[in-house]
Amino acid sequence: MLVFVVSFATLVCTVAARPSLNYLENQNHFAAENESEEVRSEAIKRLLEVFGMEDPPAIHGHKQAPQYMLDLYNTVADVDGVTKDPYLLEGNTVRSFFDKLRSEQVEFRFNLSTVARTEKILTAELHLFKLRPQATLTFNRHHFCQVSVYQLLDTTKTNNTQERKLLSSRLIPVHSTGWEVFTITQAVRSWMVDEGSNLGLHVVVRTLGGSPMDMKLIRFASGRNHHQSKQPMLVLFTDDGRRSTTLESTATSSLPHAPMSGPPSRSARSLDYSEEEGATMPCQRLPLYVDFEEIGWSGWIVSPRGYNAYHCKGSCPFPLGQNMRPTNHATVQSIINALKLIKGIETPCCVPDKLFSINLLYFDDDENVVLKQYNDMVAGSCGCH
Repeated sequence: MLVFVVSFATLVCTVAARPSLNYLENQNHFAAENESEEVRSEAIKRLLEVFGMEDPPAIHGHKQAPQYMLDLYNTVADVDGVTKDPYLLEGNTVRSFFDKLRSEQVEFRFNLSTVARTEKILTAELHLFKLRPQATLTFNRHHFCQVSVYQLLDTTKTNNTQERKLLSSRLIPVHSTGWEVFTITQAVRSWMVDEGSNLGLHVVVRTLGGSPMDMKLIRFASGRNHHQSKQPMLVLFTDDGRRSTTLESTATSSLPHAPMSGPPSRSARSLDYSEEEGATMPCQRLPLYVDFEEIGWSGWIVSPRGYNAYHCKGSCPFPLGQNMRPTNHATVQSIINALKLIKGIETPCCVPDKLFSINLLYFDDDENVVLKQYNDMVAGSCGCH
């Protein structure tokens, strides 16, 4: 009978313990999930910091980037977004803004609130699409008109009696059609100093004799009545002051990489080497594809879909050959390690010895399209340092 009681007690304790064990297992599972989510959240936050953002831009639905910005991106970047030549772009940021007034008249205003006060304004351009004349013109095909762009001024301010200030003036063929570009850097710089002074721009068209021309004869596309591809646009070239390290190359023509229009297969990205293989493998550059879609950024990044950052892996054994691209310091360190002259001196490390920048074309929170260049994002080559 005693045996039965003990066995029964043991059975009761065992049964009672099972829910507790399940509870602990669930708690451990939830804790692991929370920890994983925290790590992911922190990792995304750090990656945003690399791209100079606190939060990812809000997604407002599918939008079409201006053709000018798409063409500019393709001019400065290759298929993976890597910079073709760092001197092709003035500064490291180009922003495009659409006219906020959406007026039928030749007056335009652009909201520049997304531009940081710390950014240096290099060049500002007003892009206007000239339409074909609506009325029959008596002018010959070689006739020109004078198009002038004015900055509207606040006459209520002290000592300011002018209503507008001339920014740019050009002669344009009357019968021409297409984009016309006017430099308005002076106005934008003043707006950045005093945001309240941004009253907009006014465009005036005159004959060569100075007489006003009928706007039915000389027309520019407006934000209200014409397709987005022809809307008035302000293009701003700035520099945010970020500088590259000394590893940045002046051009990427020497960057050896296979063109990659999309992410490699998951099996290729997950391919790794064991510690033993990594220890015997000589220092070399290996793929490291950053997929913006997997990160969750494909909704606001226009191009590229991802890029190959590459990474360096392998050993730097003595003696270091020139193919290891060693520095003099690494060579000396390797010798000291081999001779065991000083305790605790390790072999040199396999690290990037040349870095390249990438370009990102994306929508900001105000649906403006931005082209930004980021330094030191791609390992161009590896060496023992």
